[in-house]
Amino acid sequence: MATETTEAATDAAHGAAETSAGMPQLEFGTFPNQIFWLVVALVVIFFVLSRVALPRIAGVLAERQGTITNDLSAAEELKEKAVEAEEAYNVALAEARMEAGKIAAEAKAEIQAELDAAAARADAEIAAKTAESEAAIAEIRAGAVEAVKAVAKDTTGEILSSMGVKADARSITSAINARLKG
Repeated sequence: MATETTEAATDAAHGAAETSAGMPQLEFGTFPNQIFWLVVALVVIFFVLSRVALPRIAGVLAERQGTITNDLSAAEELKEKAVEAEEAYNVALAEARMEAGKIAAEAKAEIQAELDAAAARADAEIAAKTAESEAAIAEIRAGAVEAVKAVAKDTTGEILSSMGVKADARSITSAINARLKG
């Protein structure tokens, strides 16, 4: 009995294998049922995607596009502000350069005026000292000529008396004056 049961089970297994020779999806008898469930699954996926997933994706895309548009407009505004700031900087720089040029020219003119005034004062002082010096030199010359005349008279008188010649002071003075005149 045990062998009959084993054989019967083996025959049943072989018989089942012979009747289902391939995959159940490929049996033509189950195609209408499979097509129905395929259509149902596709309709459910379509409604889930169209009602839930696609609106969310569209919202994210719209938000992203809005952010990009806002960022681009903000960047354009900032670019315009940067251009305006650069123009203002260039204008301020040009004005500063002009002001620096004016200040330098004024300082140069002021220094030149001070230099001219100092040179004029120095020239005046030099001229005054030169006039004083010339006057002093003229005085010294006049005094020196008189001193030379006096020394010459005394020396001539002494030389003549040492030689034994007698000369009066008037003749010695006239001889010295004649010799000095050339």
